[in-house]
Amino acid sequence: MSDDRGSAGRVRKILAGPAGDGQRLDNFLLRELKGVPRSRVYRLLRRGEVRVNGGRAKPEYRLAAADLVRLPPLREAAPGVETPTRVPDSLQAVVRDALIHEDQRILAFNKPAGLAVHGGSGLSFGLIEALRALRPDEPLELAHRLDRDTSGCLLVARTRAALREVHALLREGQVEKHYTALVAGRWLLGRKKIDAPVLTHARQGGERMVRVHAEGKQAVSIFDPREHYRDLASLMDVEIHTGRTHQIRVHAAFAGHPVAGDEKYGLREFNARMRDFGLRRMFLHSSVIAFRWAGSKQRVVIKVGLPEDLARVLAGLPRKTVAQD
Repeated sequence: MSDDRGSAGRVRKILAGPAGDGQRLDNFLLRELKGVPRSRVYRLLRRGEVRVNGGRAKPEYRLAAADLVRLPPLREAAPGVETPTRVPDSLQAVVRDALIHEDQRILAFNKPAGLAVHGGSGLSFGLIEALRALRPDEPLELAHRLDRDTSGCLLVARTRAALREVHALLREGQVEKHYTALVAGRWLLGRKKIDAPVLTHARQGGERMVRVHAEGKQAVSIFDPREHYRDLASLMDVEIHTGRTHQIRVHAAFAGHPVAGDEKYGLREFNARMRDFGLRRMFLHSSVIAFRWAGSKQRVVIKVGLPEDLARVLAGLPRKTVAQD
C-alpha cells in the first residue's frame, strides 16, 4: 500500500508487504518503478533519495514485509529523451522460446548468447525484465547469472523461498555446475583443479577486469579435457565450485589456455584463427546445473547441449582425438 501511488510528482511511501519480503531493494524498485531506466533507479539509491524506514539503504538490502519504502518525486523525462517503457515483443518471444523446464519453484532457460540476464550497461532490458513482462503476477528473481556472451543453463526462482534456498545451496557448494569450453592449445595438464583466488577491479575507462590475486575471493574450477583438435585447441568440461565473476575465463587464462573468442582475457592471434573456423563469440556454454532441494531425495538436473553455432565450429576444426592425457 502507498500514499500518492499514482502521482509521479509527489513523494510515495510503499509498504513492502508479503510480496516484497526477502526481496533485494533494487529489484523491488525496478518492479515498482516500471518504465524508469535501470540507471536512474540506481542513481536514486546512490544519492540516498530512496529511504527505507527513514534511512538510507544499499541496493542489496533485503526488505522485510513491514519495511516502509519512501520514493522521491519522479519527473517526466526531458523533451526529446526517449525512455523505453515496454519490453519489445521480439525479446519476450526469445525468452519464452528459451524456457526448457518449469515447476512450482523454478524456471530453467537455455539462454542464447548475446542475451543479457538483466538490463544495464546501456541495455534497457534483459531476460529477467522480459520474463516479468510475460509473467507480471509472479515475484521472479534471477537465482544466479551468466555473462551476456555465455549461453546455456540459467535458473530463475518463482518464489522468495525458492530463491533463498537456491542461494543457500550455492553458498554451501551443493549445486553442481558444468560448462563446456574450447580453450587455446593442447591441454596437457590432465584433469586439473585450479584453486586460485580472483580479484575484481576496474581499469581506465571503467571496464571491469578480474585477475588471480592473493587478496581476491576464493575460486575453484576443475578442468577436464574431453577432446583435442591437434595442437590448435582443446574441448573442456569445466566444473565450478564457486561462482565468481569471469571465473572460468580467468582460470583458463591463468593456466595458459584462454577460452576461444574471449576478447578480454584471450589471445588475439588464436581468436583470429578461430574466426576462420566460424567462431563469432566466446566459446563458453553452461551445460549442466544439478542440485537437490533440502529434504528431497530427487535431484533436479538441467542439461543443455551445445548450440548449433558452437557445434558447427567444432565440426570444422582439424581432426580430433579423444583426450587421454
